[in-house]
Amino acid sequence: MNRRAFLSKSVGAAAAAVTLSTRRPRAHAAPNDRITIAAIGVRGRGGAVLKVFASRKNVDVKYVVDVDEGVRRRHADEVGRITGRKPKAIKDFRRALDDQAVDAIMLGTPTHWHAIPTIMACQANKDVYVEKPDAHNVVEGQLMVAAMKKYKRVVQLGTQSRSGRHFLDAMRYIGEGHIGRALFAKAWESAKQGSIGRPADSQPPSGVDYDLWLGPAPKRPFNRCRFHGNWRWFFDYGCGDLGNDGVHRLDVAHWAFESALAAKGEKPLGPVKAVSAHGGKCYFDDLQEWPDNLICTYDYGAGRVITYEMRIWTPYDMFGESEGAAVYGDQGYVILGNNSWRAYEPKNKLLRDEQGSYDNTTAHVEDFLSCMQTRKRPASDLETVGQPTSLLCHLGNAAWRAGRTLRFDATNHRLLGDQDAERYLTREEYRKPWLLPKLEEV
Repeated sequence: MNRRAFLSKSVGAAAAAVTLSTRRPRAHAAPNDRITIAAIGVRGRGGAVLKVFASRKNVDVKYVVDVDEGVRRRHADEVGRITGRKPKAIKDFRRALDDQAVDAIMLGTPTHWHAIPTIMACQANKDVYVEKPDAHNVVEGQLMVAAMKKYKRVVQLGTQSRSGRHFLDAMRYIGEGHIGRALFAKAWESAKQGSIGRPADSQPPSGVDYDLWLGPAPKRPFNRCRFHGNWRWFFDYGCGDLGNDGVHRLDVAHWAFESALAAKGEKPLGPVKAVSAHGGKCYFDDLQEWPDNLICTYDYGAGRVITYEMRIWTPYDMFGESEGAAVYGDQGYVILGNNSWRAYEPKNKLLRDEQGSYDNTTAHVEDFLSCMQTRKRPASDLETVGQPTSLLCHLGNAAWRAGRTLRFDATNHRLLGDQDAERYLTREEYRKPWLLPKLEEV
């Protein structure tokens, strides 16, 4: 099947709306029923989320899964100290998926390892908490949604702002109509990152299954700057800073815009129609491939626009926030940061200045666990929130790589009049045995 036909078929099946069912091993679980999870990919962010799961009184962590022996053993020991029950430390996530006692997985792997385990977990009737962005590319995200819907699973994306109290308070304020008619929102990311350098290729560290770490990505010699922590800066594994931090900021900007529209009874934004991206790798002289300086424009039609600015070479704030979002109406605007939100009238008079907490992960995990029992959609439901937000990142990256504005057909999830650029919506080739399933195989 060629790429164009595959894209068309992938979208067709994902289009039919369904509701989450109660079909799971304990379909009508009481609030005090225990939930058994497997944590897959536990270094860095995955390890932090694992701690939150392990600290919940109704959660049993049965497996800690990682291709790095030292990482998995260290985190298994830590879970044991937290809970008094040490989980099994294993290398291959398929062992955990084969265990019918496992109710859900927490997925904190590098981005190129999001889609396949999520799809397989849904097929095994397990719910999924997966870190952002949804996947490595557009097609993978579509297939994840298709699997979620077919097997009626709860899938929560790790865009934890959706569970943050101060974000929810800000959205209520915006939703009360205080800023009037909205036509524009923006998101930004400004951080002083360091260079990853140009180290030579070397042997993988002892205890690391590098072939399994590569998974569906092309076979390449090991290089430490393409591995732990820095994988996100390479086309094969990550989505750059747009998919790393940008997904959070765009999620908040889109959420705020939609809240303002709803307050006035206006039509929702709907799917993005055109995306452009400008910038490049301008500052760092190192091996990373994604840009360090970028601006994206998302055109929704009817004059509605969202922009995203990213500078990972400077600490300069915007509106007093190193990273954040803003929504503008004809009667005022709101600035949303990680720890606060502020509302202004048209002449820039400060109306509200509210503080919040940067740590929204605990509430996000608790929301997921609650939805596992109620079978309601979680705050960052993959289909309605997580995949649409991640799509903005994927399309922004595709527009930057193509070097031109891309027009998007949301019905078929294809690009209009640009077959050549569609290569950026998927991976050119998946390495055996980690082949991406066809739609009918999901």
